[in-house]
Amino acid sequence: MTMKPFIPFLTVGLLFLSACGLEKPPASLKFPEDKKAAAPAAATAPTAAPATAAPADPKLAAGKTVYDANCGACHEAGMMGAPKPGDKAAWSARIAQGIEVMTKKSIDGFTGKAGAMPAKGGNASLTNEEITNAVAFMADKSK
Repeated sequence: MTMKPFIPFLTVGLLFLSACGLEKPPASLKFPEDKKAAAPAAATAPTAAPATAAPADPKLAAGKTVYDANCGACHEAGMMGAPKPGDKAAWSARIAQGIEVMTKKSIDGFTGKAGAMPAKGGNASLTNEEITNAVAFMADKSK
């Protein structure tokens, strides 16, 4: 039996899994030896780095929230050609098209030379406004 009939199912399955909006996996899977060792790590976890602070603009802050919950899994990993926020080279041509074009493609989905994106990132429950804010957040971070 060859793998060829299995490949389309695997590809479709990976596409759905990659667009499900899951958060990034942990950096490591090391577990503390006992519960006492876990307490200091839990005490330091809430401290956030300044780079992850919410933007001052309310729409960009709302976009960051949507990005963190729905978009980051694909964009941080560069899945299906998703540009990483902050990568000026990857975003320059997209930003040049204008925010309206980027937003429309994000809402409707697309397949192009640089990659593909399912409609609304695979989360149909997101509103157009949420997508607009997330796109604005990523573009702002990538200027």
